[in-house]
Amino acid sequence: MKHFLDLSLIDKKELRQIVENSKTRKKNRNNKGKVLVDKDNPLAGKMLLMVFEKPSTRTRLSFDLAMRNNVTNSLMEAAAQFDFELKIACPKDYMPSKKVIAWAKKKKADIEILHDAKDAADNADCIMTDKWISMGDKGNLSKKRKAFKSFQVNKKLMKVAKKDAIFMHDLPAQRGEEVSAEVIDGKQSVVWQQAENRLHCQKGIIEWCLKGK
Repeated sequence: MKHFLDLSLIDKKELRQIVENSKTRKKNRNNKGKVLVDKDNPLAGKMLLMVFEKPSTRTRLSFDLAMRNNVTNSLMEAAAQFDFELKIACPKDYMPSKKVIAWAKKKKADIEILHDAKDAADNADCIMTDKWISMGDKGNLSKKRKAFKSFQVNKKLMKVAKKDAIFMHDLPAQRGEEVSAEVIDGKQSVVWQQAENRLHCQKGIIEWCLKGK
């Protein structure tokens, strides 16, 4: 059995294999009922135990690959492992993990950290955001909301990106905070497709873990 604890610990080729297997599983399940198992039944005879850090209903139905509430850190690792350009927009007091930044630099990842949302969104293919306030967040939450206020993804910000740019969010979203309703419910939003794809990727990860030596 293998362990999938962090994107940075998995070989690039194996990550690509997981993605390709997930795409195949998604294609094979086209128009099939949700309660039907995959044809090859890869979990037959297996028992799955899930342990949660937080009492999240969403996480009980799925599992989150983000590092301790910070999706940005996982995206930085993904940018290095899957070779895509990543621009991060965040307040100066809410920078990504220094450890992940150092690792990404070592891997020569194409990552730029900015402090203006418009600069990061300029000519982007995809704009993604996450909740400002996560479950279990403590401290001055009003201060955090104020710091992130100018980073809201709204129609004005989407116009800075490419015309065919998509909007992504790992859900659940707080409409009116990190994203406006007109964006998350608009034509450029692919949040529900993203949620479905996450399900298939997680199935691919579980299979990879169980079949590993």
